[in-house]
Amino acid sequence: MMFEAKQNFDVLVIGAGPTGLACGIEAKRAGFRVANIDKGCLVNSLFHYPANMTFFTTPELLEIGDIPFPSANQKPTRQEALEYYRKVSEHYQLDVRQYERVEAISGSDGDFQVKTRNLHGKCLEYSAKKLILATGYYDLPNLMNIPGEDLPKVFHYYREPHPFFDLDVVIVGAKNSAAIAALELWRHGARVTLVHRGPGIHSNVKYWIKPDIENRIKAGEVKAYFNSMVCEITPEQVLIQTPEGEKRLHNDYVFALTGYHPDFAFLTALGIELAGKEQKPVSDPKTLESNVKGVYLAGVIVAGMRTSEIFIENGRFHGKQIAEHLKQVLG
Repeated sequence: MMFEAKQNFDVLVIGAGPTGLACGIEAKRAGFRVANIDKGCLVNSLFHYPANMTFFTTPELLEIGDIPFPSANQKPTRQEALEYYRKVSEHYQLDVRQYERVEAISGSDGDFQVKTRNLHGKCLEYSAKKLILATGYYDLPNLMNIPGEDLPKVFHYYREPHPFFDLDVVIVGAKNSAAIAALELWRHGARVTLVHRGPGIHSNVKYWIKPDIENRIKAGEVKAYFNSMVCEITPEQVLIQTPEGEKRLHNDYVFALTGYHPDFAFLTALGIELAGKEQKPVSDPKTLESNVKGVYLAGVIVAGMRTSEIFIENGRFHGKQIAEHLKQVLG
């Protein structure tokens, strides 16, 4: 297998989401040769959010690199965020390698070797003194591990409602993504059934969404089965276990919006230790260096399974923490 000539960097950031970009910016500001590598597009997770999504937060809390986030809305939209992060990347002339999947990492502190494959199938090789892992968690859904989950009618991401007009749709889950999907699908003509193992809509659902979905359920416009679980998915039905016993629902599509998790296998393959039932990667809270010397963690992966602890709003500061330590150890 032929590789192109090896490219050398002081710092390689694995991930080009908002936190990864913030890390790239701060490392570049500190005078280091740095590049971001991402298996998807720039801010790939945000791109895969629902098309009409509005952020819960205000624009200034999404800012990175001290660049103002202009928005016509009190709460910015997905489309505005995509444009903002493109403009920030252009402003800092960040070296972002999109659609490039990391296939192997070897070496050690001061001399890491990273092998990747780009969208054209070409293999590339890098060396770096330090690595920053900002890989997020949105690419790996929490699976239900039930028969039929691999059918093409089952989705773990929701984008937009139009294709599901006049169809029977089951949504699994009761957090923000499930509630938003249920409301949008119902408002665009789908027949929606929500199934959740808990007793009701999750308490953390956004304050303007929660009463809306609860009122739709109360009115019978969205059917809901709580304290219930999906047991099997077939091409035309969904089998659920409810407090009243088993029920078979006619079904065209299933959205299993059951959450996501970091790529723990990737972390452990590098030697990073995971602590406790939350599988929280071991790292120094001040420098964010992991137990593997020279490998730093940034963004939501710092919290392990507790993915609700870290958002763009606080993960965006990890770049400054890491850059301060890089200046001490790399000079």
